[in-house]
Amino acid sequence: MNTTAADRGREARRRLLEAAAELIAERGWAAVSTRMLAERAGVAPGVVHYHFSSVQALLTEAALAVMHDLIEQAGAGMERAHTPGEALGLMIDFLTAYDGRDPVSLLFAETYLAAGRDEDLRRSLGEVVTDFRRALAGRLAEHQVPSPDATAAVLAAAIDGIMLHRALGPGPDATDLTAVLRRLVAPTEPGPPAKEQGDTP
Repeated sequence: MNTTAADRGREARRRLLEAAAELIAERGWAAVSTRMLAERAGVAPGVVHYHFSSVQALLTEAALAVMHDLIEQAGAGMERAHTPGEALGLMIDFLTAYDGRDPVSLLFAETYLAAGRDEDLRRSLGEVVTDFRRALAGRLAEHQVPSPDATAAVLAAAIDGIMLHRALGPGPDATDLTAVLRRLVAPTEPGPPAKEQGDTP
């Protein structure tokens, strides 16, 4: 079966996105060039700018695609969970595959760093984080977790921090991490009734 020009174009675009994700992790965001991308993807340099307006646009699309994919995988685990604590346990188990020095972890770190210098990337990355928080908050709200939006924001930041810190050295194991994070989603214990003014101690 003969391939069409459109098929070849889609394949070249796919290879460029794959090459970009690999090079971000290997070389660092700022070091990736048109020549590197073309060589890794096996295309002519002109093909890079035929499919993407700039190297920055290509790197952004590649990085965000990896992030979306990871979040979708984590989200699938949350959907299977019957309690918030179980959801957190599944998420931590899922993240044990990433030690902070693997390609996906490095891509995340490089993308966060680059976002501090690029407003368009910062905005796009912010949308990814917001979508994750919103999905997490929705699941927490279904289980009557107090302050689901704020709790989701803290959990998302904690998970990001855990991933970043893993690159620096070993930390708590998955069991300990899950136990700590579960406290954030534990039901609020009812306190004693408030005293009315004039009540005797």
